[in-house]
Amino acid sequence: MVMAGGARLTLNDGRMIPQVGLGVWRTPADDAAVVVRTALEAGYRAVDTAAIYGNEAGVGEGVRASGLPRDEVFVTTKLWNESQGYDRALRAFDKSVERLGLDHVDLYLIHWPCPQQGLYLESWKALIRLREEGRARSIGVSNFAAEHLERIISETGVVPAVNQIELHPRFQQASLRAANAAAGVLTESWSPLGQGQILEDPIIAGLAAKHGVTPAQVVIRWHVQLGLIVIPKSVTPARIVQNLDVFGFALDTNDMAAMASLDTENGRIGPDPASFG
Repeated sequence: MVMAGGARLTLNDGRMIPQVGLGVWRTPADDAAVVVRTALEAGYRAVDTAAIYGNEAGVGEGVRASGLPRDEVFVTTKLWNESQGYDRALRAFDKSVERLGLDHVDLYLIHWPCPQQGLYLESWKALIRLREEGRARSIGVSNFAAEHLERIISETGVVPAVNQIELHPRFQQASLRAANAAAGVLTESWSPLGQGQILEDPIIAGLAAKHGVTPAQVVIRWHVQLGLIVIPKSVTPARIVQNLDVFGFALDTNDMAAMASLDTENGRIGPDPASFG
C-alpha cells in the first residue's frame, strides 16, 4: 500500500494538494459514493468533481462514509458555464456545497472560460470572494488559455492556484504548461489517460513491460514527473489502487523522451476552450 495520498505539491497560496487524485467525470451518481470511499480507503486523499457531473452528492457521501477527518480529504468542484457571472457564481457555489454536504471545498474552479459569454472575469471575482470567506480554501480555473489567465490576473491581482486542462501524451500542451508555470499556476491534467485511447500505444506498452507496471501507471508516472497534478478516473477497485501506486518506479531520460515523441498537433479529444460554452 502506498502512503496515503502519495506526493503533494504546494499551491501558490501555500496550501498543499495531493499530486494524484481521483477524477469522477462520467462516474454515475449512484456509484459515486462507493467509488469515492473505495479510493479513500486505498489511500487517495483528493477527489475532483464538478456541478455538471451530477455526482457531487455521491462524492460528499463517499467522503463522509470513509470516516476520514474532513481536513484530510482535498475536494475540488467546478462552476458550470450557465452559472457564470458574479451573483450566479455565488449561488451556484452554494448549491454545490449543499449537494456535497460540506461547509467548504478545498478547490473551486471556473470550469470553462466561455469567452463568448464575456463573464469569466466576473466569475473570478466571485471566486475571490469565496476564498476570502474561507468557503473555497483555494481557487483556480480550468481550460483557460494564456490570454484568459493574463486578463484575470491583471484585472484582480489574484493568481489562480491551478489551471486544469486536457493533457495526455498525445496532447501535451507544452506552451500552455509554460504559461501556467510562468504565472505561478500549477497545471492539472484532465483526461490524463487520453480516455483510454493511448493505453495500447506500443511505446507506452513497451515502457510498461520494461518497468513491470501497467500502461496506465506509466502514463500517470509521466504526469507526476512533469510536476503535474493528475486525476485519473476509474470505477474499478483494482485499477483505482494501481493508478495511485506510481511512486515505486521512475521513468528515465530515454523513457521521458519516448513519451514526448507521442505529442501530436491534433491530439485534442475534448472541446476547444476558444469556442466552447
